[in-house]
Amino acid sequence: MTVSPELQIGPDGLARTWGSSDPLLRDYYDTEWGMPVRDERGVFERLSLEAFQSGLSWLTILRKRPAFRQAFAGFDPEAVAAFDEDDVARLMADAGIVRNRLKVDATIANARATVALRESGGLVELVWSFKPSVTPTPMSWAEVPSVSPESVALAKRLKREGLRFVGPTTMYALMSAIGIVDTHLMGSHRRNCSGLWPE
Repeated sequence: MTVSPELQIGPDGLARTWGSSDPLLRDYYDTEWGMPVRDERGVFERLSLEAFQSGLSWLTILRKRPAFRQAFAGFDPEAVAAFDEDDVARLMADAGIVRNRLKVDATIANARATVALRESGGLVELVWSFKPSVTPTPMSWAEVPSVSPESVALAKRLKREGLRFVGPTTMYALMSAIGIVDTHLMGSHRRNCSGLWPE
């Protein structure tokens, strides 16, 4: 296999696309990012966190992830869908999370849309239906896409279903995070960790 010269070599000697310098990022990269997520709560959580991450660093979100999980009922869509104005006030007073009213409101609206989607196959089936026939094989950061035709189409479909903060770039980040596409640089020790894209 051809190996990207832009890989980060961590203190353990392993080659990563990113995250080698921070223990929290490194653990997330090594154990979670790019692995298939096919349960409703898992996809809803990652969709929500990707939306909150917009404009911020992923490390900020990871550090706040335990607080997000506590604040948003473990990202149980039914529980979040039932949130009311008292819950919104509680969330906006919670310094442990990102206190952005538009994103808080969007997460609640997205939970309600997720519950509604159960009647037509569910959020997981919908998101995974946009899996492309090929995945990128980037040798450099410049070759890692930020959007794709599939993420554009997925964003449009989710917006039609009532979801918010689901733009094409955010949806491509989600697709990378849950294994729908593999954007690890070539030669990363996590390349094809999903098992879905044999070289």
